Amino acid sequence: MPAELPAVTVVVPTKDRPELLRRAVDAIRAQDYGGDVQTLVVYDGTDPDLTLARDGDRPVVVLTNTRQPGLAGARNTGIVLCGSELVAFCDDDDAWLPDKLGTQVPALLDAPETALVTCGMRVEYDDRSVDRASAGDWVTLDDLLRDRHAELHSSSFVFRREQLLGLGMVNEDVPGSFGEDYDLLLRTARQGRIRNVPAVHLCVRWHRASHFVRRWQTMGEALRWFLQEYPEFDRARTGAARISGQIAFASAAQGHRSDALRWAAHTVRRNPGEARAYLALAVASGALRPDTLLAYLHRHGRSI
Repeated sequence: MPAELPAVTVVVPTKDRPELLRRAVDAIRAQDYGGDVQTLVVYDGTDPDLTLARDGDRPVVVLTNTRQPGLAGARNTGIVLCGSELVAFCDDDDAWLPDKLGTQVPALLDAPETALVTCGMRVEYDDRSVDRASAGDWVTLDDLLRDRHAELHSSSFVFRREQLLGLGMVNEDVPGSFGEDYDLLLRTARQGRIRNVPAVHLCVRWHRASHFVRRWQTMGEALRWFLQEYPEFDRARTGAARISGQIAFASAAQGHRSDALRWAAHTVRRNPGEARAYLALAVASGALRPDTLLAYLHRHGRSI
């Protein structure tokens, strides 16, 4: 590890969450990290709050999204403008624990072959919190094809900037930016293993105002996009069944019963044990409300 720690730029895309945003920025500026830390707050589709800007050794720069509207474009606006060796992501409703960068950056520097380091998260929903962290030090493409590994949250990402640029940054073509972090994980893992710190170093707030809660049509379109974009799912039947089960559930939640039945049947053929297929059937039949299930899962640190 070098004697001088590299500078880190943290990109925070934001829209209509002023109080949560300040919590996120304060946590970034409070990092127990010996290197320089700069925060780029990128407003997407709303007027920027210039009072957030700060000078000094933990500066905050306020920007507006100059690329395609949406989460991916906002992230890329910051990535292009930052000049540091490392770039990290933090969503505007999340908060880093004080030791996050101080733990992750040394792990990344000790693994020169990898572009990205991740870590675990604490999910906060209403009055509950659940810790989720992957057990291993490394994450492979096969791991990510089998399972989304939701604990590898975008707010945990710390990238080598040059390698992130080489990957093409965040894909702005993912429908509605849904799963853009999963797409980035998959593309990174295609190039090599991802370093993981198997401990909790951030708090992720799941709430009813989250960007993708109940946006079933966008979710379904994006999930179909993943199956088309990644032929590798053909070798990962459980992973493909997971996604087709999610499509079935999203279709059922929209009231598209025939599509839900078709995708549920497709899911069961791939993996008879995939629970999402049966949950989709329950929603399609009217026996289960999708919002009720989603709230239950979120209280336990899970999602559909």
